[in-house]
Amino acid sequence: MATVLLDVTLGLAIALVLRRPVRRLLGAGPAFTLWLWPLLLALVSWLPMQAMPAYALAPVLARARASAAAALATTPRTHDAWLLLWSAGAALTLLRLVIAYARLRRAAQPAPPSLRARVAEVAPGLDLRRLRLHPQGPAVLWAPRSLVLLPAEFTRDSDPARMRMVLTHECTHLRRLDPLWTLLAEIAVALLWFHPLAWLALPRFRLDQELACDERTLRSDDTDATAYARTLLSSTGMDVAPVLTPWLAEPQLKERLTMIRRHRTRTPLRIAGTLGLALAGTGLALAARTMPPARAPAGASQDLAFNARVQPHYPKASIANKEQGTVMLKILVNPDGSVKQVDYDPKASSTTSGNLIAAASEAAMQWHFNPAMRGGHAIESYAQVPVNFALDELPTPTSKAEAEKKASEYAKKH
Repeated sequence: MATVLLDVTLGLAIALVLRRPVRRLLGAGPAFTLWLWPLLLALVSWLPMQAMPAYALAPVLARARASAAAALATTPRTHDAWLLLWSAGAALTLLRLVIAYARLRRAAQPAPPSLRARVAEVAPGLDLRRLRLHPQGPAVLWAPRSLVLLPAEFTRDSDPARMRMVLTHECTHLRRLDPLWTLLAEIAVALLWFHPLAWLALPRFRLDQELACDERTLRSDDTDATAYARTLLSSTGMDVAPVLTPWLAEPQLKERLTMIRRHRTRTPLRIAGTLGLALAGTGLALAARTMPPARAPAGASQDLAFNARVQPHYPKASIANKEQGTVMLKILVNPDGSVKQVDYDPKASSTTSGNLIAAASEAAMQWHFNPAMRGGHAIESYAQVPVNFALDELPTPTSKAEAEKKASEYAKKH
């Protein structure tokens, strides 16, 4: 999960830094495309990947002495407390979101016939089943069939041109699936409640969404920019509520009027810029996925309770020949924790005894590990485990026959 968090942080930082320059150069639509980058970087972290190329030294030292005593070091895990804290914060933030949504839905009333008739006259393309009367309108609200919320004053509004512009803007929101994007952004911030960049990005995401919608509205319907700006100026701003996409939020007014004045970006440049940004985001995500980490990630760790029952046996021949030392094993671990392959690392080992290497490898094939995780999924990973063979001091034998007898008894006993 740490990798996903780093990827999302990178995507948010890029979007926050580039949104203004891209908007001035290519327009509001391509600038809004930048908000796909955090999502792309987060999703690519969950793609399947090959085993980690770097060996990670497991924090466990398996010892096999002539006395058969094994010492396994333990490393306590401390992630549970952090997971509990994150879960509590995410649950509270999501609960706030659900309560806000429920209040908005409860306050929405069916549109009266008079309002339906006026809307059908000035915006014939709008599905009248989406209309609701709401004090926080004009706005759109996500639902299985997203809703258009209109204030009660629209039933008395005598300016059909103003109503047409507002409804055209809200219909553009529906075509762009903006209510759904708003909901997903709110959920993402709830899951990242601890991340300051997420809270910094949310109002800017909302602003870029409105600017892109304004730009699309002015282009698709050939709306008069001056009249559109006057309609905005004559509207009453409102506070931004969670999961709601309002016609006008007061802090957005200056930026939206500036965009309306500059919105005439050439269409080929705008399309090329949008595609270029989307492809650049995908390329960055894939590059981040395949780029080797600055430092080796944690590899697999031993299942200490299980492995303590499977100790390497000291070979009789090695006891007789007084062979001892450290055998360094490079173990490839399957995603289910079983051992896939055991290799001997001669550079990191202090013995070349074939008997000791075989004894350590035979035991390792029966071990079990906790595999490394990537993006919440177990993956193939490596563990580097030193197995130390050390002989206890034996009494000096009086004869060759006695030495062989004592070595044999020692091996049987241990």
